[in-house]
Amino acid sequence: MGTYTFRLPDIGEGIAEAEIVAWHVAVGDMVEEDGRLADMMTDKATVEMESPVAGKVVSIAGEVGDVVAIGSALVIIETEGEGEAPASAPPGAPVEVRIEVETPDPANVAPTEAAAPPPPPPPSSPAPARTPAPAIAEPALKHDAAAKVLASPAVRQRARDLGIDLSEVRPSEEGRVRHADLDQFLAYNAKGGYHSAGAERGDEVIKVIGMRRRIAENMAASKRNIPHFSYVEECDVTALEVMREQLNSNRGDKPKLTMLPLLITAICRTLPHFPMINARYDDEAGVVTRYGAVHLGMAAQTPAGLMVPVIRNAQSLNLWQLAREIGRLAEAARSGSAKSEELSGSTLTVTSLGPLGGVATTPVINRPEVAIIGPNRIIERPMFVPDGMGGERIEKRKLMNISISCDHRVVDGHDAASFVQAMKKLIETPVLLLAD
Repeated sequence: MGTYTFRLPDIGEGIAEAEIVAWHVAVGDMVEEDGRLADMMTDKATVEMESPVAGKVVSIAGEVGDVVAIGSALVIIETEGEGEAPASAPPGAPVEVRIEVETPDPANVAPTEAAAPPPPPPPSSPAPARTPAPAIAEPALKHDAAAKVLASPAVRQRARDLGIDLSEVRPSEEGRVRHADLDQFLAYNAKGGYHSAGAERGDEVIKVIGMRRRIAENMAASKRNIPHFSYVEECDVTALEVMREQLNSNRGDKPKLTMLPLLITAICRTLPHFPMINARYDDEAGVVTRYGAVHLGMAAQTPAGLMVPVIRNAQSLNLWQLAREIGRLAEAARSGSAKSEELSGSTLTVTSLGPLGGVATTPVINRPEVAIIGPNRIIERPMFVPDGMGGERIEKRKLMNISISCDHRVVDGHDAASFVQAMKKLIETPVLLLAD
């Protein structure tokens, strides 16, 4: 018998420690050679640790969420046979990095604000027993089965959704069942199978680990260290949408254009005049680096949390190339196949919720960048527009607000406003986006 100590190897340049995000073994388990031991997270990469030997696990370094230093013992394995077990991997040994996006276990997901009511039983199932109303409540009126209960269509639909027989509900006034009467009925009969949309659930305690902890730490550091300010401007994107539809109708085998490639093109054409926006601030060294190339971070929601893949040299890509790269990076982030270098090195970030976007946002800067741009939802509104004869007419237009948050230590309000106004000119005169 012998023992083998698996030490956490060097899993990236400049990395001093990693967080345990999942154990695949426990003390007493038998592990095979190349068997999975643990998943370790560093920065935004999840690295899978595999055992170089077979044997019995006799010790592990800690619990999920604990941080382990490079070179420290992660797992001790009891091996068969005599003699010294194979040497642990040296700190400089290369390690294959696999970035994984884990789908949350439903059992570990925090409750939403309002729990949806359980569906009513199928017609073939017997109806749930109903608990009689308390003695203080007057009994519900009994209607003849053929009698019509007075109620609005909305009340009837709600009763159907809840599986409530309106003939069992006592109307409060004028013989008409209203929403308040349904509420009272639900309160009296909650134990009989009826539940309101806001039924209480038990509390859950969710440990903040892995990607969620990284996001929390990064956002807290950004708000703690950066004096944010935000600026929002309304843009008329009616002509831009017309151009997008025309380009898509003749795209052939090219990817479909969304609004994002057009906005990125506007950003890249505007940035050379505002170099302070495309920059990173090393506040410890007191140095601002302004970049010529635009390495654009693209905030993407994944099952594991928010990730920011980077479009390298976005200024050199045309609309179709941008659309293809946006799709490729978004899919890589969602599937967990994004490489480490595709998730770092951005000089400016764009964050968009697409159709879920609100009227205006105040996004948090992706430190150490100094600005982040947030296009918002497109809405249609009547506006006064020139009628070509010196007057105005009312016309339906498509409008979108552009938000920008900036680091006030580096970017002045005048600079941010001027940048967005220059972007607005391009957006509202979209032919300029295609000009050389």
